[in-house]
Amino acid sequence: MVSFLSLFSRGRRATQDVTGDTMNATPQDSLKSRPQPSKEHMADDSIRKEPPSYHDSQYSSSKALPPAQGSAGVPETNPPPYHNWQDAVPDTSTFPPAPVISYFNSGAGNASNSDAERAHAFCDSTPLWRPVKPSPAVLQSIQQHDLRPMLSTEFRGQLSPISPGRWKGSTRDMNGDCVALTHLPLYFPVEDSPLVTGRAKTIYFEITLLGLRDGPGAADSSGFSIGFVAQPYPSWRSPGWERGSLGVFSDDGCRFVNDSYGGRHFTHEFQVGETVGLEMTFSLSNKVITKYVGKKLIVDVFFTRNGRRDGGWNLHEQVDAEAGSVEGLEGDYDLYGAVGLFGGVDFTVCFDPTGWLWRPT
Repeated sequence: MVSFLSLFSRGRRATQDVTGDTMNATPQDSLKSRPQPSKEHMADDSIRKEPPSYHDSQYSSSKALPPAQGSAGVPETNPPPYHNWQDAVPDTSTFPPAPVISYFNSGAGNASNSDAERAHAFCDSTPLWRPVKPSPAVLQSIQQHDLRPMLSTEFRGQLSPISPGRWKGSTRDMNGDCVALTHLPLYFPVEDSPLVTGRAKTIYFEITLLGLRDGPGAADSSGFSIGFVAQPYPSWRSPGWERGSLGVFSDDGCRFVNDSYGGRHFTHEFQVGETVGLEMTFSLSNKVITKYVGKKLIVDVFFTRNGRRDGGWNLHEQVDAEAGSVEGLEGDYDLYGAVGLFGGVDFTVCFDPTGWLWRPT
């Protein structure tokens, strides 16, 4: 289920009225404003002449004397005998990419307005947690991929680790929107930021879709979203719908970055039996990569399907004016792995690289 149709959306543009004196002008006013021809320019109707022929014009122009060189106000060279459109029209290949346009709502299913309002109120009143320095024991757990699911109160079903870094779960039919998070962050700025280490950092995990059953509502599909979030995050919202989060959805393949509308077109829907993965890579900017950011980290997001990359985007891409902020995702906050769920879904989750279909280079 992808995001909802919010009637009170905070990002909606205000409609503006366009007014001006020219809009109130009448045809008579326009006629009155036209300059009247002077007597010198008024032709006598009794005298009519034929326009000069092409031969006459060519003959007369060939007899004209060239302007004196160095005369005031006269260029020393004649203009080219053609329109130099190459100079007038810039090379569009140097333009930045067009803004990515978002959908207003989803065709696969939308969450309720009340859920959205509660989530917005939660985010407005609850700031993101400040980054923390992990203890040696926490770092060891992450290095061993020993990540366990942290379930929300809205979760109805079963989800448990089957081995370090591997989960298996299912939600009940018609289960509402909920999110399962890793109990520890996958990314710590204090330890992992390229600004600290001088090298890039990648976080990644995969989900395999085993089955789909009844959705939350009669007209809604069931499915999941794969993503990352900064805490705290509303437990009844999928990753990508609120601040400090991003995600890709199974029911329509759209991607979301702090987007409470319908997301952006990205890939096609996930099929039962497929394994998908999501990666975030944080790296230092350099002289070559300065298109989107200045001194901030470069943040690239990649999506994989059955072990192969299937698209991606830059976090700081150009977007339309209604796009949400990317605060919390730029490499300066702790980030958790997130699985959004809606309806009846059977799935497995893998944080252990030995179980991934995608092989990082």
